[in-house]
Amino acid sequence: MNASYNNPSDIKVAVVGYGGIYNMGKIHLNDVQKAGMTPRAAVELDATRLALAPQDFPGIQTYTTVEEMLAKSDANLVILITPHNTHAPLALQCIAAGRHVVCEKPFAITTEECDEMIAAAKKAGVMLSTFHNRHWDGSVVKALEVVQSGNIGDIVRIECHMGQWNKPGDIWRASKSISGGILYDWGVHLLEYALQLVNSEITEVSGFSKRGFWANLTKWKDDTIEDEAFATVRFKSGAWVTLCVTHIDSNPKRGMFEVTGTKGSMVLEYDTHEIIVRDGEKTIVTKAKNPKEKWEMFYVNIAAHLTKNEPLVITPEWARRPIHILDLADRSAREGRAITARYS
Repeated sequence: MNASYNNPSDIKVAVVGYGGIYNMGKIHLNDVQKAGMTPRAAVELDATRLALAPQDFPGIQTYTTVEEMLAKSDANLVILITPHNTHAPLALQCIAAGRHVVCEKPFAITTEECDEMIAAAKKAGVMLSTFHNRHWDGSVVKALEVVQSGNIGDIVRIECHMGQWNKPGDIWRASKSISGGILYDWGVHLLEYALQLVNSEITEVSGFSKRGFWANLTKWKDDTIEDEAFATVRFKSGAWVTLCVTHIDSNPKRGMFEVTGTKGSMVLEYDTHEIIVRDGEKTIVTKAKNPKEKWEMFYVNIAAHLTKNEPLVITPEWARRPIHILDLADRSAREGRAITARYS
């Protein structure tokens, strides 16, 4: 796609979903503004939350429906901050209206939804991306540095783990049909970390899940997310990645992200990391803080792509990779067999 705008300020941004428990609409528009783009509109069903937008961004347009915003606003970039199962239909609606689109993560729930969105964006000649701000987390930036240095050797496996023993909250993320499942929220971040580190093609995915323990104690009941889900991803290089997200772990594992190589390993938490390297009979352990995250780089890149035609870091094809893994893991868990990957 050729650069569309002369200056970042020419990119007028609408957010769909201004409120929510994390105040994400304000967070997105603050980063948009820091990147030089112009907050233009907010769409929100809740009148109380919508009323906050003009207080945060004086002069911003407010709407209660996407249809009204697309019909009346000159916003040319739409950010979707809505439940996971709405990403694909809303993105397709905005793309059909000629708008560039950024989806909050996850990109969508199924591979087919991703495919449809990518095809529509290409046909319409608009940009499509996903808010993988954690692509710039200090933990994965440090992990990339260590892996590329060769300090821990060739990657053999990466283990991702998140969770503890607790009841899912009574929010839409606890609904299987709305969220996609227990793996989709934090799991998509952890898989995106792993895919940065493993420079190889995905070959197959196996999934496992347990449901029912928490179901009668949540408002979603039969639609409650899994108690625990687990995925194994095989790569052409021979490396593998495991992902476990759980609400039934009474003894949580150490480290949310562990990389094992032929010469050593690296254990990452959000703020800190530990590198364990074997040197003959000696074991050398290094502990340190991670670099500061640079989440603002996501919208800096979006603005540079639309004004200067710089390469998009989070392309829709890149964003499809973790979704394809999650989609195949869910199917594998239901069918009881490994599934060959369609996209590598």
